[in-house]
Amino acid sequence: MSQIPVIAIFDVGKTNKKLFLFDEQYRIILERTARFTETTDEDGDPCENLESLRLSVFDSLREVFRRKDVAIKAINFSTYGASLVYIDEEGRPLTPLYNYLKAYPEALSEQFYNTYGGKTAFSVQTASPVLGSLNSGMQLYRLKYERPEVFAKVKYALHLPQYMSYLVTGQACSDITSIGCHTNFWDFQQNNYHTWVTKEGVLEKLAPLLISSEVLPATFPGSDYAVGVGLHDSSAALIPYLVNFHEPFVLISTGTWCISLNPFNNTPLTNEELEADCLCYMTFQGKPVKASRLFAGYEHEQQVKRIAAHFNQQPARYRSVEYDSRIVRSLQERNAGETYRAPDKTQLQTSVFGQRDLGAFSSDVEAYHQLMIDIANQQYIATKRVLDGAAVKRIFVDGGFSKNAIYMNLLAGLFPDIEIFAASMAQATAMGAALAIHNAWNSKPLPNDLIELKYYSVTHDATI
Repeated sequence: MSQIPVIAIFDVGKTNKKLFLFDEQYRIILERTARFTETTDEDGDPCENLESLRLSVFDSLREVFRRKDVAIKAINFSTYGASLVYIDEEGRPLTPLYNYLKAYPEALSEQFYNTYGGKTAFSVQTASPVLGSLNSGMQLYRLKYERPEVFAKVKYALHLPQYMSYLVTGQACSDITSIGCHTNFWDFQQNNYHTWVTKEGVLEKLAPLLISSEVLPATFPGSDYAVGVGLHDSSAALIPYLVNFHEPFVLISTGTWCISLNPFNNTPLTNEELEADCLCYMTFQGKPVKASRLFAGYEHEQQVKRIAAHFNQQPARYRSVEYDSRIVRSLQERNAGETYRAPDKTQLQTSVFGQRDLGAFSSDVEAYHQLMIDIANQQYIATKRVLDGAAVKRIFVDGGFSKNAIYMNLLAGLFPDIEIFAASMAQATAMGAALAIHNAWNSKPLPNDLIELKYYSVTHDATI
């Protein structure tokens, strides 16, 4: 039996941990999904079970290497960002993998920003709002001042994608898609590490910076496959679109966070945009991408549970609710006097639905339509923030909400002058991680048919 050349991609989200095998045409040969029970850190806050994640990598690799029908040519990783693994000289983690939603000490935050020019100026330099633990550099700063004895033992602070690469290669490295994304590490004005990184003795804790297309050898004896350095998932999700489309577009990458990414907007972030929670990501080529974020996937998950409990239904029921224009029209008329405002950052960019009385709805389907109207309105506000800078003609939506007919129809109504597409492809984030190191494992040219698009036309029913 001839073996099919494949790349293995570990795609680690907050909820689902996935393994994919792609062939040279980027078709999925294998998909496996796992979920791990969270553990807690020393303060009792929930966090990722790092040991379960580590073991699953090796268990999964052993399984795929036993297969006779495929030949592993490369491995790469895409994971959620803002999460650091602190390893010692032996490569052992020194702390739990702290949750990026962990509360940040206000006094320590004030100390940092007062030392380095104030929040406004610093945010402009680093292209990121003040986000507490979501600025992953602040996690390392916190470790230095709260647990100096642990900080002293840190050989390297690795973002999660690079830690996973390290598990397979034994080589510690940093990657620009992680370092450059709301970390406070990177000065976008100087295109280099911010001065605080050197002054605080943090630079020596950061592994050498490699380009995202670079590959490393694996540590396993006799192995001849290439291993990527890993990518931040939001940057990885953009790669298939940059490969296939060259006219200006915005991508709304939906998951726990719904992130509007405009790789064609080169205008510097303003104070007002930073206040509204805009920031810059980095493409795998090291170019800034203006982005705005919405915590809509998380909100959807929580509010679906609330709706299901109130109406005595199963949450799974809402995975396939059809768009009903009559319900939308009725709710729009009922809420005609409402004014939608950008959410306060302290609310983690959520909509007004959490304050709505579920008893006011005649059915769970009506309540669910209202939830999607509220989320779509917040999405409109968030996406509008990044539309300047280029004449965007298309918005692509990928991830979970791209399959949500209510969300997509509402979005088409909100952006009547822009073509709205649900983008369907075999896992954009994982595919992006594979495409980033295409030349290291794939003998065929880059494909131009990676993405299937479903167009959502404007109807008067969808207009909000």
